[in-house]
Amino acid sequence: MTALIPPEGLLVPPGHGKRVLTPAQDVTFKVTGEHSQVASTFEVVVPPGFDVGAHVHSRSEELFYVLEGELEVLAFEPKVRTADRWQRWESPGGRRVVRAEPGTVIVVPPGCPHAFANPTDTPARMFFQSSPPPDHERYFEELLEILSTGGTPDATAIADLRARYDIEQLTPLRHGRHEVPGG
Repeated sequence: MTALIPPEGLLVPPGHGKRVLTPAQDVTFKVTGEHSQVASTFEVVVPPGFDVGAHVHSRSEELFYVLEGELEVLAFEPKVRTADRWQRWESPGGRRVVRAEPGTVIVVPPGCPHAFANPTDTPARMFFQSSPPPDHERYFEELLEILSTGGTPDATAIADLRARYDIEQLTPLRHGRHEVPGG
């Protein structure tokens, strides 16, 4: 009879994980699809002026937990989807964009428009979890590669990337207060 080996958990100490650092972003992969069948987990530094733009996923669920700094956050279907300035959106029930401070948790089910932006002059840091893995891992790697090239990012490459990873972009992605083409 073969002895069963009990499963072992994963411990990722502070400062560890796969870090992807570019002039555009700072993302550390803490838990990947290699380690979890349920979710990918990241630590994300959101630079001043970064706006991911309102977007929606048909199959992904996300969780955001603000660790440091402040972010503007949206997680609802608006009365009207406009092509710009999701910060002005309002839900049919009167919900509006909120300023998320450390300790704020945002849960986004599939099909729910959502966005975050750093309107401050200091970086914000958040814990980000996405299910199912590994879609967001691959998306982050490819997006960061596109954004790291310097200059104006390739709009077609970004649009193709989003289409492959279940992202319907509703308003532009902005980095450093400048709109990213295709965003």
